[in-house]
Amino acid sequence: MIFGVIVAGGVGARLGADMPKQFLQLADRPIIIHTLDTFLKCPELEEIYMGVHPGWVEHMARLVQKYIPEQERSRVHLVPGGAERNETIMNVIEQIEQDFGSEEPHYIITQDGVRPFVTRRLIREHVNAVLQYDAVDTAIPAVDTIILSEDGRFIKDIPERKYLYQSQTPQSFRMDLLKRLYLGLTPEEKGILTDACKICTVRQVPVHIVAGEVSNMKITTAADYKIARIMAENGELDTKSS
Repeated sequence: MIFGVIVAGGVGARLGADMPKQFLQLADRPIIIHTLDTFLKCPELEEIYMGVHPGWVEHMARLVQKYIPEQERSRVHLVPGGAERNETIMNVIEQIEQDFGSEEPHYIITQDGVRPFVTRRLIREHVNAVLQYDAVDTAIPAVDTIILSEDGRFIKDIPERKYLYQSQTPQSFRMDLLKRLYLGLTPEEKGILTDACKICTVRQVPVHIVAGEVSNMKITTAADYKIARIMAENGELDTKSS
Protein backbone atom coordinates (compact mmCIF):
# COMPACT_ATOMS: atom_id res chain seq x y z
CA MET A 1 0.00 0.00 0.00
CA ILE A 2 1.00 3.61 -0.49
CA PHE A 3 0.47 6.06 2.35
CA GLY A 4 0.74 9.82 2.58
CA VAL A 5 2.54 10.93 5.74
CA ILE A 6 2.33 14.58 6.78
CA VAL A 7 4.84 15.58 9.44
CA ALA A 8 3.39 18.28 11.68
CA GLY A 9 5.01 17.68 15.05
CA GLY A 10 6.87 20.98 15.45
CA VAL A 11 6.04 23.92 17.68
CA GLY A 12 7.17 26.65 15.27
CA ALA A 13 9.33 28.54 17.75
CA ARG A 14 11.20 30.49 15.05
CA LEU A 15 8.00 32.10 13.81
CA GLY A 16 7.21 33.60 17.20
CA ALA A 17 3.48 32.84 16.97
CA ASP A 18 1.22 31.75 19.83
CA MET A 19 0.59 28.36 18.22
CA PRO A 20 2.54 25.96 15.99
CA LYS A 21 2.98 27.52 12.57
CA GLN A 22 1.13 24.72 10.77
CA PHE A 23 -2.10 25.93 12.41
CA LEU A 24 -1.83 29.56 11.32
CA GLN A 25 -4.32 30.80 8.75
CA LEU A 26 -3.34 30.94 5.08
CA ALA A 27 -6.06 32.39 2.89
CA ASP A 28 -9.28 30.74 4.08
CA ARG A 29 -7.84 27.78 6.02
CA PRO A 30 -4.95 26.76 8.29
CA ILE A 31 -1.64 25.98 6.58
CA ILE A 32 -1.82 22.30 7.49
CA ILE A 33 -5.26 21.90 5.93
CA HIS A 34 -3.98 23.10 2.55
CA THR A 35 -1.25 20.43 2.70
CA LEU A 36 -3.70 17.74 3.77
CA ASP A 37 -6.23 18.72 1.11
CA THR A 38 -3.70 18.28 -1.69
CA PHE A 39 -2.74 14.85 -0.36
CA LEU A 40 -6.39 13.81 -0.13
CA LYS A 41 -6.89 14.78 -3.77
CA CYS A 42 -4.27 12.21 -4.84
CA PRO A 43 -6.03 8.87 -5.44
CA GLU A 44 -2.63 7.16 -5.54
CA LEU A 45 -2.44 7.62 -1.75
CA GLU A 46 -4.68 5.06 -0.08
CA GLU A 47 -4.57 6.51 3.45
CA ILE A 48 -3.14 9.70 4.97
CA TYR A 49 -1.32 9.68 8.32
CA MET A 50 -0.44 12.86 10.18
CA GLY A 51 2.25 12.99 12.85
CA VAL A 52 1.11 15.80 15.16
CA HIS A 53 2.65 17.29 18.29
CA PRO A 54 1.05 15.39 21.22
CA GLY A 55 -0.31 18.59 22.74
CA TRP A 56 -2.10 19.54 19.52
CA VAL A 57 -3.69 16.26 18.39
CA GLU A 58 -7.14 17.27 19.61
CA HIS A 59 -6.84 20.64 17.88
CA MET A 60 -5.88 18.89 14.64
CA ALA A 61 -8.85 16.55 15.01
CA ARG A 62 -11.17 19.55 15.27
CA LEU A 63 -9.63 21.06 12.12
CA VAL A 64 -10.19 17.82 10.21
CA GLN A 65 -13.79 17.79 11.41
CA LYS A 66 -14.30 21.40 10.32
CA TYR A 67 -12.52 21.53 6.97
CA ILE A 68 -12.40 18.01 5.51
CA PRO A 69 -15.55 16.63 3.83
CA GLU A 70 -17.16 13.80 5.76
CA GLN A 71 -16.56 11.25 3.01
CA GLU A 72 -12.79 11.90 3.18
CA ARG A 73 -12.28 11.94 6.96
CA SER A 74 -11.98 8.17 7.28
CA ARG A 75 -8.75 8.34 5.23
CA VAL A 76 -7.11 10.67 7.76
CA HIS A 77 -5.31 9.16 10.77
CA LEU A 78 -3.70 11.25 13.53
CA VAL A 79 -0.62 9.99 15.36
CA PRO A 80 1.19 11.72 18.26
CA GLY A 81 4.61 12.89 17.11
CA GLY A 82 7.99 12.29 18.70
CA ALA A 83 10.70 14.55 20.05
CA GLU A 84 12.05 15.22 16.55
CA ARG A 85 11.12 14.68 12.93
CA ASN A 86 12.43 11.16 12.42
CA GLU A 87 10.89 9.95 15.67
CA THR A 88 7.57 11.29 14.42
CA ILE A 89 7.96 9.34 11.17
CA MET A 90 8.82 6.19 13.14
CA ASN A 91 5.71 6.68 15.28
CA VAL A 92 3.64 6.86 12.11
CA ILE A 93 5.31 3.75 10.68
CA GLU A 94 4.51 1.85 13.88
CA GLN A 95 0.87 2.91 13.64
CA ILE A 96 0.64 1.92 9.96
CA GLU A 97 2.03 -1.52 10.84
CA GLN A 98 -0.55 -1.87 13.62
CA ASP A 99 -3.37 -0.85 11.28
CA PHE A 100 -2.32 -2.64 8.08
CA GLY A 101 0.33 -5.17 9.07
CA SER A 102 3.87 -5.51 7.75
CA GLU A 103 3.62 -8.65 5.64
CA GLU A 104 3.34 -6.79 2.32
CA PRO A 105 5.57 -3.91 1.18
CA HIS A 106 4.30 -0.47 2.15
CA TYR A 107 5.51 2.88 0.82
CA ILE A 108 5.29 6.29 2.48
CA ILE A 109 5.24 9.71 0.81
CA THR A 110 6.32 12.09 3.59
CA GLN A 111 5.65 15.81 3.49
CA ASP A 112 6.32 18.80 5.73
CA GLY A 113 3.01 20.06 7.04
CA VAL A 114 4.24 23.62 6.51
CA ARG A 115 4.83 23.20 2.76
CA PRO A 116 1.26 23.98 1.65
CA PHE A 117 2.18 24.69 -1.99
CA VAL A 118 3.05 21.06 -2.77
CA THR A 119 1.46 19.97 -6.04
CA ARG A 120 -0.19 16.78 -7.13
CA ARG A 121 2.40 16.54 -9.89
CA LEU A 122 5.11 16.19 -7.26
CA ILE A 123 3.17 13.60 -5.28
CA ARG A 124 2.44 11.51 -8.37
CA GLU A 125 6.09 11.58 -9.43
CA HIS A 126 7.09 10.44 -5.96
CA VAL A 127 4.65 7.55 -6.05
CA ASN A 128 6.09 6.38 -9.37
CA ALA A 129 9.69 6.90 -8.29
CA VAL A 130 9.52 5.24 -4.86
CA LEU A 131 8.08 2.07 -6.37
CA GLN A 132 11.20 1.90 -8.54
CA TYR A 133 13.96 3.26 -6.28
CA ASP A 134 12.76 2.68 -2.66
CA ALA A 135 14.17 6.04 -1.47
CA VAL A 136 13.39 9.40 -3.11
CA ASP A 137 14.05 13.05 -2.32
CA THR A 138 12.81 16.31 -3.86
CA ALA A 139 15.39 18.92 -4.80
CA ILE A 140 15.93 22.08 -6.80
CA PRO A 141 19.32 23.34 -8.05
CA ALA A 142 21.02 25.85 -5.77
CA VAL A 143 20.92 29.30 -7.34
CA ASP A 144 23.18 31.05 -4.83
CA THR A 145 26.82 30.29 -4.18
CA ILE A 146 27.08 28.13 -1.05
CA ILE A 147 30.00 28.61 1.31
CA LEU A 148 31.28 26.15 3.91
CA SER A 149 32.36 27.48 7.30
CA GLU A 150 33.10 25.44 10.42
CA ASP A 151 33.19 28.36 12.85
CA GLY A 152 30.77 30.86 11.30
CA ARG A 153 33.55 33.41 10.95
CA PHE A 154 35.76 32.25 8.07
CA ILE A 155 35.14 30.42 4.81
CA LYS A 156 36.66 26.96 4.64
CA ASP A 157 35.47 26.02 1.16
CA ILE A 158 33.18 27.10 -1.69
CA PRO A 159 31.80 23.98 -3.40
CA GLU A 160 31.00 24.08 -7.10
CA ARG A 161 27.41 25.24 -7.41
CA LYS A 162 26.58 22.83 -10.24
CA TYR A 163 26.79 19.96 -7.75
CA LEU A 164 24.60 21.60 -5.10
CA TYR A 165 20.85 21.25 -4.63
CA GLN A 166 18.32 22.44 -2.08
CA SER A 167 16.31 19.60 -0.60
CA GLN A 168 12.54 19.88 -0.19
CA THR A 169 9.76 17.43 0.53
CA PRO A 170 8.12 15.08 -0.35
CA GLN A 171 10.64 12.46 0.69
CA SER A 172 9.48 8.92 0.01
CA PHE A 173 10.58 5.47 1.11
CA ARG A 174 9.87 1.81 1.13
CA MET A 175 8.68 1.70 4.71
CA ASP A 176 10.46 -1.41 5.96
CA LEU A 177 13.75 -0.20 4.47
CA LEU A 178 13.59 3.14 6.27
CA LYS A 179 12.63 1.53 9.56
CA ARG A 180 15.44 -1.04 9.35
CA LEU A 181 18.04 1.61 8.53
CA TYR A 182 16.87 3.92 11.34
CA LEU A 183 16.85 1.19 13.98
CA GLY A 184 20.36 0.20 12.90
CA LEU A 185 21.85 3.66 13.50
CA THR A 186 23.98 4.40 16.53
CA PRO A 187 22.98 7.26 18.88
CA GLU A 188 25.85 9.29 17.40
CA GLU A 189 24.57 8.70 13.86
CA LYS A 190 21.03 9.64 14.88
CA GLY A 191 22.45 12.85 16.31
CA ILE A 192 23.65 14.05 12.89
CA LEU A 193 20.36 13.42 11.07
CA THR A 194 18.85 16.44 9.36
CA ASP A 195 15.96 14.66 7.63
CA ALA A 196 14.79 11.18 6.68
CA CYS A 197 16.95 10.96 3.56
CA LYS A 198 20.03 11.33 5.76
CA ILE A 199 19.08 7.97 7.30
CA CYS A 200 19.72 6.43 3.89
CA THR A 201 22.89 8.32 3.01
CA VAL A 202 24.53 7.48 6.35
CA ARG A 203 24.20 3.83 5.32
CA GLN A 204 25.19 4.48 1.68
CA VAL A 205 21.71 3.62 0.37
CA PRO A 206 21.10 5.50 -2.93
CA VAL A 207 18.41 8.18 -2.89
CA HIS A 208 16.78 9.13 -6.20
CA ILE A 209 16.00 12.81 -6.89
CA VAL A 210 12.69 14.16 -8.20
CA ALA A 211 12.76 17.71 -9.54
CA GLY A 212 11.14 20.07 -7.06
CA GLU A 213 9.45 23.43 -7.49
CA VAL A 214 10.61 26.81 -6.23
CA SER A 215 7.05 27.52 -5.06
CA ASN A 216 7.16 24.45 -2.78
CA MET A 217 8.47 26.59 0.06
CA LYS A 218 8.65 25.71 3.73
CA ILE A 219 7.09 28.27 6.06
CA THR A 220 9.63 28.67 8.86
CA THR A 221 10.02 32.37 9.66
CA ALA A 222 7.74 35.38 9.82
CA ALA A 223 9.12 36.49 6.45
CA ASP A 224 8.22 33.09 4.95
CA TYR A 225 4.70 33.41 6.29
CA LYS A 226 4.33 36.85 4.72
CA ILE A 227 5.52 35.53 1.34
CA ALA A 228 3.18 32.55 1.62
CA ARG A 229 0.19 34.81 2.25
CA ILE A 230 1.03 36.81 -0.88
CA MET A 231 1.40 33.58 -2.89
CA ALA A 232 -1.94 32.31 -1.61
CA GLU A 233 -3.63 35.59 -2.53
CA ASN A 234 -2.20 35.17 -6.04
CA GLY A 235 -3.81 31.74 -6.39
CA GLU A 236 -0.65 29.64 -6.18
CA LEU A 237 -2.13 26.94 -3.95
CA ASP A 238 -2.59 23.69 -5.88
CA THR A 239 -6.22 23.62 -7.01
CA LYS A 240 -5.61 22.12 -10.44
CA SER A 241 -6.78 18.62 -11.33
CA SER A 242 -3.71 17.92 -13.49
